[in-house]
Amino acid sequence: MTSHSRAIDPELIRLLARYQPFGLPAGDIARLVAVPHNTMSTHLALLEKAGLLRSRRDGRQVIFALDPPSCTTLLANLSIAFAIGGRDTVGGSVVPVVRQAASDTKPYRVLVLCTANSARSLMAEALINREGQGRFVAVSAGLRPAKAPHPEALQLLVELGYEITSLRSKDWQAFSAPNAAPFDFVITVCDAAEGEHCAAWPGHPLSAHWGIADPAAAPGPEQRAAMLDAYRQLSARVTSLVNLPVDSLDLGSLKVALTEIARLEGATPLALQRAA
Repeated sequence: MTSHSRAIDPELIRLLARYQPFGLPAGDIARLVAVPHNTMSTHLALLEKAGLLRSRRDGRQVIFALDPPSCTTLLANLSIAFAIGGRDTVGGSVVPVVRQAASDTKPYRVLVLCTANSARSLMAEALINREGQGRFVAVSAGLRPAKAPHPEALQLLVELGYEITSLRSKDWQAFSAPNAAPFDFVITVCDAAEGEHCAAWPGHPLSAHWGIADPAAAPGPEQRAAMLDAYRQLSARVTSLVNLPVDSLDLGSLKVALTEIARLEGATPLALQRAA
């Protein structure tokens, strides 16, 4: 196994843990970890051969899931579980399990805030709307929105198969008016937005600060890598959120879960401070 493949292991195992017991298609795994499909296919085959994964065919797709007996120790060492009871378990570790929304269930509405609304918040919006599968819907906005989304962010999303026609930089004030549709969650992804926004949001939503570094601030030659890092960090947070059994958690437990998500890899010092 190559060093690149070994670097994928923890991120991949954590991702699949969030989707236990159902698993994910190989293409979705590659998209969420932002790794080329051929590289991911080879890697998944190696992990299955090693007994860590199991696969099944569902129509034209191959679904991969963790093999619980083989991953008990690995899951514990990776600390992927949130300390919230009442969930399904895998190998003794508590993990979020995806819940499909019933057709008559009102979706949870998420507002993602950033300063410019040009990269991080737009990537989070795209991730939530795709991974939420109708159970979570998101919009994003900025305190001082850019004239247009960052081209590197849009290019990355296109390459990963996201629909970007609806993505644009928007002013947060449009969503804070008294007659605006209420939100269930307001999430800031940059430290400046966390320090400045103080709106009384309609619906009294839960708030969380998931601060990560600004990829647009990276020097030109390093922006592509910075965008990839930001996307992967947001992917980990979004897949954690959409797999929470929100409808069965009390308010205190839900706040704990949002705080735990804020501490995931890549968190800024301010995000860690807010989550302390």
